[in-house]
Amino acid sequence: MSFYTWKTDRIKRYSLIIILALFCAFMMWIGQRSQLPVFSNDGESRALSKGNGDQPFIALTFNISWGNEKVHDILEKLKTHKAKATFFLSGSWAERHPDIVEDIHEGKHEIAMMGYEYESYAKMEPEQIRKDIQKAKEAFEKLGFEDVNYLRPPHGHLNQEVLTAIEKEGLETVQWSLNPRDWENPGTNAIINQIMENSSKGDIILLHASDSIKQTAKALEVIIPGLKQKDLKFVTITELVNGGQAKIKEE
Repeated sequence: MSFYTWKTDRIKRYSLIIILALFCAFMMWIGQRSQLPVFSNDGESRALSKGNGDQPFIALTFNISWGNEKVHDILEKLKTHKAKATFFLSGSWAERHPDIVEDIHEGKHEIAMMGYEYESYAKMEPEQIRKDIQKAKEAFEKLGFEDVNYLRPPHGHLNQEVLTAIEKEGLETVQWSLNPRDWENPGTNAIINQIMENSSKGDIILLHASDSIKQTAKALEVIIPGLKQKDLKFVTITELVNGGQAKIKEE
């Protein structure tokens, strides 16, 4: 009887090991998919979430959909530490704050979009997505930005229909590889540690510059010099995509 009990226990242990191994393999597969380029080899649309890991470039990105108080603190930190960034703006916010959009541009940062209304595309039909993107394009064109090439889906919600709709509008979808969840205001040190401990070449870092963000600007005082000490260069999304073909220089 004890022999069969031992054999049953052994089978259970091996089964558990196999299940854990399959789970780990699945998670690795998910991680690899999240770092695929905008377009895969078979032509299927993908979201860009990380650049070339062989290049010493890193991209700071900031989402703004409401408020006008915190963004200037962010811009001041970027200017002080001579770092470029890409700002993903909702079209409706850009319309309400054209002067701030111009400040971002004059700081030599890249302007990108998050649609117009900042409502989840995953809950919309393709035609609704198209109309929202078209409205955003018109808003940015009126502000003098006719060459906006990148779109981050509102709230980060994404599926294949959304990717296809964005591609049909001639835009490339951009997500991120590192998210310190600064919008939760977890503490300045928590934001710093999350980025400094997990950042690497090619990362796209998701941050925010809306008014609810209370700790991000202060965290940048440590993050930017710290990443420079890791021999990483701050670039826009366009420069990250182009890699070594773009002219990268410290201002």
